[in-house]
Amino acid sequence: MAAMFYFRGLPIGWVAIMLALLASMGGFIFGYDTGQISDIVLMDDFLLRFATCSTPGDAATCTFSTVREGLIVSLLSIGTLVGALLGAPVADFLGRRRAISVECLVFIIGVIVQICSSHVWQQVAVGRFIGGLGVGALSAAVPMYQAEAAPAQIRGTLTATFQLFITFGILVAYCIAIGTRNTPGSGSWRIVVGIGILWALILGIGIFFMPESPRWLAAHGRIEDAQKSLARTRGLPEEEAKGHYIILREVEEIKYSVQYEKQSRGGWIDCFRPKNKTLYRTLLGMSLQSLQQLTGANYFFYYGASVFKAVGLQDSFVTQIILGAVNFVCTFGGMYVLERFGRRKPLIIGGIWQSAWLFVFASAGTAVDPTTHHGIGTLMIVSACMFILGYAMTWAPGVWILIGETFPTRTRAKQSSLSTASNWVWNFLLAFFTPFISSAIGYRYGFVFAENVDMMYTDPDCKPWTSSEWAPSGFTSRRDLIEKTRAAEAQKPLVSNGVEEDRIEKRSGSSEV
Repeated sequence: MAAMFYFRGLPIGWVAIMLALLASMGGFIFGYDTGQISDIVLMDDFLLRFATCSTPGDAATCTFSTVREGLIVSLLSIGTLVGALLGAPVADFLGRRRAISVECLVFIIGVIVQICSSHVWQQVAVGRFIGGLGVGALSAAVPMYQAEAAPAQIRGTLTATFQLFITFGILVAYCIAIGTRNTPGSGSWRIVVGIGILWALILGIGIFFMPESPRWLAAHGRIEDAQKSLARTRGLPEEEAKGHYIILREVEEIKYSVQYEKQSRGGWIDCFRPKNKTLYRTLLGMSLQSLQQLTGANYFFYYGASVFKAVGLQDSFVTQIILGAVNFVCTFGGMYVLERFGRRKPLIIGGIWQSAWLFVFASAGTAVDPTTHHGIGTLMIVSACMFILGYAMTWAPGVWILIGETFPTRTRAKQSSLSTASNWVWNFLLAFFTPFISSAIGYRYGFVFAENVDMMYTDPDCKPWTSSEWAPSGFTSRRDLIEKTRAAEAQKPLVSNGVEEDRIEKRSGSSEV
């Protein structure tokens, strides 16, 4: 075994690179499961089986109710929420590799439940919930494993591969969906869902060919195994590991950290103690993960195909692939930006950039009917791509890197779980309520994300620990904002973009809706 290359004078083995790439299949599974549903809910056979059809056998007359579509899409997020809370404790108990393998098995069970469904939409939703348990647990265990096993000199970059693979998974889901959409019968969507088993098998089996986390091994008294693990990631022969100065130094650092952790092991309550800024870091992690969802990115990933179909595109699947490609390619730039310019400034600039393009998207769709003005529809697509560019280069990888770097050893697992869980809470809320909100206010939904992100960041009085109660100027509290918004909406009906109302008007022959 030899070092693959040297970084800052220290050897880096090929196993360290393979470890990061293979473990990031957990992110790929997350992205693939996120991306596939946007296209599946538009497939004819899926509509005929699980939607409500006014004319049996005619997919053009089939539609999902907002509740049904919201549950099918969002129950994945409820599963991931539960899985994220369980992920770190399970990884502590079983070890990082065994935990990842078990979580892949749970995901496979969820996939099987989905593809075995014939006409019961609830079974599809439950299958996505079970799959979400595995995805959520992986989202907690994989970054932890990468942060503990990767050499410190390239840890940030390798940890960012988790987000890179999320974007890759989304793109692959879009590509497979466009390839299977014309497949006769249920193969159009069952193939897309079923292929997820392959990704889980690659990770679940392949992870056992990688070294275990040296920190976890040392915590269980397996110092010699920890040395071998470090030797493999450094590309050093195992027979030299015991006496090599790099390995000896890193083992001593790990042993010290483990000893300190045992002497001051933290429980859940310790995550919220102000001492050593532990509370601050817990709230910071939860706020960052929440705001990552509140940028609005998943609005496009979950419902993008439906959104672009609504603006008059004949092939919204192609637009999804364009968005997915932008997301994937720009994540490489994000990895460079975050290493070159740090974490804080890219997040601030990225938030402003995203809000600006969301304003363009929402303003264009609100001002003019995009179904009758091709130029407006094109502008909305360009705006979405520019938004995704900013997201992929800042908030998407940046938050996951920060989560791996921010927490102290003794409470790292629990704080990681809390932070990831907050991500999934907002993921569920946005996935479930988007159909309701979009049907009420249409493309003005973009203003919701744009205003909140931009104003929250430019408000000097808004702190991470007060962001959950933040409200724009003119409102005394978040509750006051909600109540006044509801009162204003009650005074006048809100329509989406006039499309649905025009359809109703044409059917009824009346000028009133």
